[in-house]
Amino acid sequence: MWKDYSTGYIRNNRASSISVIVAAFISALFLSLLCCLFYNYWNYEVEAVVLEEGDWQGRITGILDDKALSAVTNYPNVKDAEFNKELSNYQTAVMDIRFHNMRTVYQDMPLIANQLGVPDGAVSYNEPLLSDYLIHDPQDTSPPLLLVFALAVLLIVSASLILIIHNSFAVSMKARVHQFGIFSSIGATPGQIRTCLLQEAAILCIIPILLGSFLGIAISFGIIKLVNVIAEGVVGRHEATFTYHPLVYGITILVAFLTVFISAWLPARHLSKLTPIEAIRNTGELQLKRRKKSRFLKLLFGTEGELAGNALKAQKKALRTSTLSLTLSFLGFTAMLCFFTLSGISTNHTYFERYQDVWDVMATVKDTKIEDFAYNEAVHAIDNTDSVIYQLTEARCLVSEEAVSDEVKDLGGLAAIAGNAISAGDGLYTVKAPVVIMDDNSFAQYCEQIGITQVQSGSVILNQIWDNKNSNFRYKEFVPFLSESQNSIVLQNTKDPAATITVPVLGYTAEPPVLREEYDNYSLVQFISLSTWEQILGTIGNAESEMNIRVLSEKDRSITELNAIEVELTNILGREYTFEMENRVQERIDNDNMLNGYKIVIGAVCALLALIGIANVFSNTLGFIRQRKREFARYMSIGMTPEGMRKMFIIEALVIAGRPVLFTLPLTLLLIWFMTSASYLNPMEFWKVAPIVPVIVFIVAIFGFVALAYYLGGRQILKCKLVEALQSDFMM
Repeated sequence: MWKDYSTGYIRNNRASSISVIVAAFISALFLSLLCCLFYNYWNYEVEAVVLEEGDWQGRITGILDDKALSAVTNYPNVKDAEFNKELSNYQTAVMDIRFHNMRTVYQDMPLIANQLGVPDGAVSYNEPLLSDYLIHDPQDTSPPLLLVFALAVLLIVSASLILIIHNSFAVSMKARVHQFGIFSSIGATPGQIRTCLLQEAAILCIIPILLGSFLGIAISFGIIKLVNVIAEGVVGRHEATFTYHPLVYGITILVAFLTVFISAWLPARHLSKLTPIEAIRNTGELQLKRRKKSRFLKLLFGTEGELAGNALKAQKKALRTSTLSLTLSFLGFTAMLCFFTLSGISTNHTYFERYQDVWDVMATVKDTKIEDFAYNEAVHAIDNTDSVIYQLTEARCLVSEEAVSDEVKDLGGLAAIAGNAISAGDGLYTVKAPVVIMDDNSFAQYCEQIGITQVQSGSVILNQIWDNKNSNFRYKEFVPFLSESQNSIVLQNTKDPAATITVPVLGYTAEPPVLREEYDNYSLVQFISLSTWEQILGTIGNAESEMNIRVLSEKDRSITELNAIEVELTNILGREYTFEMENRVQERIDNDNMLNGYKIVIGAVCALLALIGIANVFSNTLGFIRQRKREFARYMSIGMTPEGMRKMFIIEALVIAGRPVLFTLPLTLLLIWFMTSASYLNPMEFWKVAPIVPVIVFIVAIFGFVALAYYLGGRQILKCKLVEALQSDFMM
């Protein structure tokens, strides 16, 4: 019997049934789309790290042998370990370690290092890979939060999607209290009523949920293909491949079906607990348990404002989920826009604006030592260009306490500023000393630029250290590192502390050569000529396997000119070298293309967020207006005009749409303050490019669609005949 009743009700109440079907379909579609996009985003980030860094989780560098490898392999949580042949040499070995449970890597690695008898400084972690699995160093006070932020947005949006289904069932079933009261009075048990409502939910939602889930997967596949097309040719980017894990689908389906079950079961449980008399007397009309005066609305809009306030208070519990859904949608929308705006500002600060007058074309020559490069003159002979050929290596230098500048001493000393970045012992500081080896011609020009006229064998020292006491990382201020009284400096091999050499100091400077390099905040960078390098090569060694050529155009910087330079440089290097070429203007174009791709994806997600809130508004607003015909019929019977009723509708629409906006905007401002403070960014830089227009469009859409929902529902009520409304005990 109940099966026949459910089938008949669904057939005869198509509007209500379609509302539930659409809600289930939309929720499953968007839930599947979001979960799929998030999983592919996460998978892409992991692939990028593995391609660049490898899939190791922990690494130990030191004097290691096969016995040490066997000991590490036998460690209980170690999955496998191997020597990294590319990084190992005859003096030291580099061991890459992978774990069964990588979440304990920060506890296991110190124990393994202790077992092997190597210092803690020999241990390193694949932090980018670990952070993708939400594993962070317990000692790190500021771990990367991008993935956490994306996950938080996903959870916020998912909660809003779940509310769509819940609201649709709540509105549909609330209207049937009177009907089920009659069934209860003729013998229907609470269990039968619950079973009837749950089987209706299953009939209406199984197919929409399955279809929505599959369509969400298909759309995410299309979005990834679109992003690949937009970002095609971007240097340094690997192609995104669509991946999907059965667990993601299982979670999506499980969440959708649990939502349907809970959304149907809660009102069904409420209905089954009502006594027959309570259910029969329920006409679906809104009731205000305790009447309160809406002073603010009355002050603004008069009597209609007070009536609208009372109506909203009567709907308070029912509208709570709709308000929460719309608030979450708006909050997620604004948070995402602000986050990517700040990210774009940061990228401009740290890269494009910083290096726009530093380089135009960069060539990275693979597996080539600068002393073996044979085309220095050909590179420098390229017309209308300024070029520098250079290579990097690592060293350490020994600095006495007396050699430290007075400015550093006033800040509390070198240890107070640099912390663990330096080590001290026996009155000497051991400081990182990156070495930049420049070809003789470029080095001579650099020395002339900073006022060193006689270029001899020796080093020019970048004499600065970050004053982290009085400045932040965004707007750094530097003070002199050394007192500039030393005429020579002792350089030390990073892998063999006993290997040292004394190098004359040609001069101190706060102006580094124009190179696309970023130097450590607490290091003493050494700039030397190729001739000097050939003298100390046997002691310091450790030069990188790649050589760099920086070319800056002295003519116009159009894409045509830079492409011509790139062609000339390719012709020179292509004779016998393997190299990678970068073009600054082209890189900016590629970056803009990638940002456009991100904007398309973000725009789609923002549209999704808007649809979520709007769907909830329509579901609730239309549902509740249909239940209020008797209420408005009584108002009409005591003389309220259609204009007064329209005014009530307008007031209610303004409150329903305005409440989430007024609640979210302060939270958004607080979020902006937090993000700008955390990134030490000048707030005015954000407000100059703030996404105000999209936010205003979203707000206008909220008000517009709420107004449309009230217009459609109000038109039905205004067409209603007064006598019929007052006589009917149950009106849909």
